[in-house]
Amino acid sequence: MAARTSPTPTSRPDASVRELVIVRVFDAPRELVFAAWTQGTHLARWSAPEGMTIAFGECDVRPGGAYRCTMREPDGTEHRLGGVYREVVPPERLVFTHAWEDAEGRQIDPTLVTVRFTAEGDRTRMHFHQAGFESVASRDGHAQGWESCFRLLDAYLAELPGAGVRNAAR
Repeated sequence: MAARTSPTPTSRPDASVRELVIVRVFDAPRELVFAAWTQGTHLARWSAPEGMTIAFGECDVRPGGAYRCTMREPDGTEHRLGGVYREVVPPERLVFTHAWEDAEGRQIDPTLVTVRFTAEGDRTRMHFHQAGFESVASRDGHAQGWESCFRLLDAYLAELPGAGVRNAAR
């Protein structure tokens, strides 16, 4: 079964501008989905939008640890981003900052990302929350990018041993 996305309404009037919520169910165990978020070999396979590649990536997944990556478009254009892990609770939760970097490595428009992983049998519900956007356009651009990444994550997880147990049994 493919991952599903469902919008989550919010009650705060300004939250629709400053927050992004994406909920998906992946046909893979929680430990595997968490590993896909925290191990560089996995991240390189899904953490750039479709059509882009990860040209460089490093991550130190621990509270206070940093990550950086460079995403490359087919035409060679590169986009750098990075952040710092604030919470790492395997296999339940990740909290980290997310910011684009300029040519000098300065962060631009940082946001805070919280990802919760809930086991649902041999599947995983991922609740993704990103907050602190400066504009609707920024939020919407991130939504498109993350949705693309999560489609790639869904396909990647289906390739891994231990995922898609239900689909294999059909």
